[in-house]
Amino acid sequence: MHEGEVLPNADTRVESPRDRRIAIPDGDRQYHIGLGPGDLAEFILLPGDQDRTTRIAERFDSVEMEHRHREFASATGTYRGLRVSVVSTGIGTDNVEIVLAEVLAITERPTFVRVGSCGALQPEMGLGDLAITTGAVRLESTTSYFVHDGFPAVAHHEATLALIEAAEALGHRYHVGLTATAPGFFGAQGRPIPQLPIRYPDLAEDMARQRVMNFEMEASALLVLATLARCRAGVVCAVYANRTTGQFIDGPAKDAAEAACVETGLESLLVMARMDAQKRAAATDRWRPSLWSSEDTPRYP
Repeated sequence: MHEGEVLPNADTRVESPRDRRIAIPDGDRQYHIGLGPGDLAEFILLPGDQDRTTRIAERFDSVEMEHRHREFASATGTYRGLRVSVVSTGIGTDNVEIVLAEVLAITERPTFVRVGSCGALQPEMGLGDLAITTGAVRLESTTSYFVHDGFPAVAHHEATLALIEAAEALGHRYHVGLTATAPGFFGAQGRPIPQLPIRYPDLAEDMARQRVMNFEMEASALLVLATLARCRAGVVCAVYANRTTGQFIDGPAKDAAEAACVETGLESLLVMARMDAQKRAAATDRWRPSLWSSEDTPRYP
């Protein structure tokens, strides 16, 4: 063998040094969410509120993992036989960026469904209704560090159809349309603040005139980053307020709205799992309505 000659089938891979720009400690656990490879399922619900994670996990058939680190609470288990996970994002697109980056580092091609709350912008939307997002207006700046300003934040069509199917089958009142993702709750959504001037006091009215369905604070980041990662993502939110009528939800009605949102999100994961099975059976990577059969229609008690 000559000097420098490489034997056939020899392993020529070289361990690349850890990129210190990435805030990942030694080992496999992610810096913020505290999770490692295998901890999360392929199908993941994303609530904002960490306490909602506990309430979602209570619906699982069984729980194999529960973890909390900082404001990020997570759980993995089975729901009606499907392995699923839930990870809280906290409030805002900056938190969503953290969660998505770290989940993608440890989970191969996950499917995400955000289950959150929102303020309605159209008068026909009642408190407790569900809002299913087809796309989001990017009023925030987090996604501008990834894509051009004109880049659309679009929900994956399979996730949107699965959420519609689940809401319909469960009998929940729902609306489908565009969402505006704001970088804040008060001034960033045109809410008056007695102690502070706001720049866009008519923002809610402007969005409503453009047929935007609702305001919330996370969807656009989820949809943009999932698109870049070639993952499915969808969004369903319970209507907690209506900016047009001035109504705000409270008490048992709020609990019922959250429950409707969560069960719709969970059932949509089952629908997408069935879509995946149909695609495998048809040897295609694109789901289409003709793959659906009457036997696939979910039936709920």
